[in-house]
Parts: sequence; C-alpha cells; structure tokens
Amino acid sequence: MKPGATIGQVPDAGAYLQPKGELRPSNAAVAIIVDEYGRYLMQLRDARPDIFFPAHWGCFGGALDLEETHEAALNRELWEELRLDATRAKVARFTEFTFDFGFAGAGIIDRRYFVVGIEASVVERLSLGEGCEMRLFEGPDLLAQAMVPYDRFALWMHCYRQELRSARET
Repeated sequence: MKPGATIGQVPDAGAYLQPKGELRPSNAAVAIIVDEYGRYLMQLRDARPDIFFPAHWGCFGGALDLEETHEAALNRELWEELRLDATRAKVARFTEFTFDFGFAGAGIIDRRYFVVGIEASVVERLSLGEGCEMRLFEGPDLLAQAMVPYDRFALWMHCYRQELRSARET
C-alpha cells in the first residue's frame, strides 16, 4: 500500500466526485474473480484523480482495445494486472451493464462481467501490476467497503444470485 493511503477509504471524501483531467468511458471486460470458498479477489485502485473512482475497491479488468472482443480483453487485462492466465481458469459470462454517454460524445458503452473461478492457492502466485493492493473478501465484508459503484452492483447481484433467482420463480 502506498504511504498515506487508507485501505478502502477515499483520502478526500469528495475527490472522486471532482476528477482532474479527461475521463474516457469505453467498453470494458471485467472479472468477478471468485475462489473455491466464495471469496472475491479485488483491487484497491490507485488514488489518482485522473481515473474513475480512485482509492476504491474494484474488479480487475478494463477497456477493450480497437476491434478486441470482450473475452480477448478479459484475458489481456488479467494478464497485465495480475499475471493470471484466464485461459486456464473457469470463465463464464455473468452480466452486462449498458451506459449511454451520448451527452459526453462517447455514445453507448457496455461493461461486461465474467465470473472467473480460481483456486485460493493461485492468489499467492499472482503479481499485482495495477492498483495499490489486492485482497480476498467475503461477499458481505466486500459490500461494506468503498467500492466502484457499478462493480458493487454486479458483485451484489453475484452474492445474492440465489435470492434473485428464487424471487423470479415465485
């Protein structure tokens, strides 16, 4: 962790509401990384004012390169950010959010989430290439942290997928 950083807390409570520089929304592939115990591997984002939601816990993943598929972007991002070879993990599409950034000239973008199953023993061998910390969380503990809002909703949906499924069946 970087000096002066507080885990999961925004150093300046309003800093993420007042970004510095140009933010560029783009299509993204995102990993909900879950170990065999149901814990989620998360990244504490850097406290830089030129990124979306600095100093918040978020999922690993990122923007698609030109003409890249979501699956290819997921593999590339997990390799760059963790040295995790997603082609050797159990990966399944989970959900997708669509955002209309037409007001900002960016048009429609999507954020596609994939569940990536890993063994807890793999976490010790990962190498953090982006962000200032990674950590495994139990679902309820994670949802109590300062989190990237759209990642929080996707993770809430994953944590409570059984309840959402049963609610639909009644």
